[in-house]
Amino acid sequence: MLGHDVTWSLGHLNLPGDRVAALRMQVLRKGFDLKGVWKMANRMDLEMENSIDYAFSSDYGFLTACPTNLGTGMRASVMMHLPGLFMGKHMDKVIRGVNELGIAVRGLFGEGTDASGNIFQISNQQTLGETEEDILNRLGKTLEQVKSQEINARESLLEDGRQMLFDKIGRAYGVLSNAYMLTSSDAMDRLSYMRLAVDFGFLPEKCRVVIDGSFIECQPGHIQHHAGQNIEPEERDAMRAELLRRKFVKFPSLDFDKA
Repeated sequence: MLGHDVTWSLGHLNLPGDRVAALRMQVLRKGFDLKGVWKMANRMDLEMENSIDYAFSSDYGFLTACPTNLGTGMRASVMMHLPGLFMGKHMDKVIRGVNELGIAVRGLFGEGTDASGNIFQISNQQTLGETEEDILNRLGKTLEQVKSQEINARESLLEDGRQMLFDKIGRAYGVLSNAYMLTSSDAMDRLSYMRLAVDFGFLPEKCRVVIDGSFIECQPGHIQHHAGQNIEPEERDAMRAELLRRKFVKFPSLDFDKA
């Protein structure tokens, strides 16, 4: 049994075992590089075929423990930051549209989770009856459409919701620079507006790496690791706020004149 999990994010390859698949190849890389991560996973797959006897059917493809992975066994997932569509209240329409194309939209941490920080996980639903190349091409075209809609939504915010946009970004900047208690969800939402501020040019590009890193560092597990011991949620919220406050007090002022 085999489950390929080709995911677009950070840039490494591992072979985790789980309850759904006896073997899962996972490739992570930042940037819009679906074909690149697929080639990397496929190379490893071909090498492992020499020593592993996969459960494979000439009629159905890979015979996986989970029926939804039957066939290619490949799940291609992409994380997209979509604050424009969310703020413009267009996400429900987008989700319905891509679902009709056989594409799933989930929260940041997968099925049943919220889209914290306006980050959505978009992936193929169908693994049977298509080649890996067909799946990647179909997903890629869908992602380009979502990207185009996000750009249009951001332009609409600048034209029709300028004051609301400035207020959201300004408040987020103020909270991150001054708060003494922040939940992970609260921090993610504020960081989303800061990332949007960089995209619009309200903050310099050099701030992006700090913001992107903060998305990871503010997660409960990272805060717990930083503390070096088990701590209560309130203590985590205080440590998270301090971590972000130290970063954002060093940020330059927002320049809304760039709009």
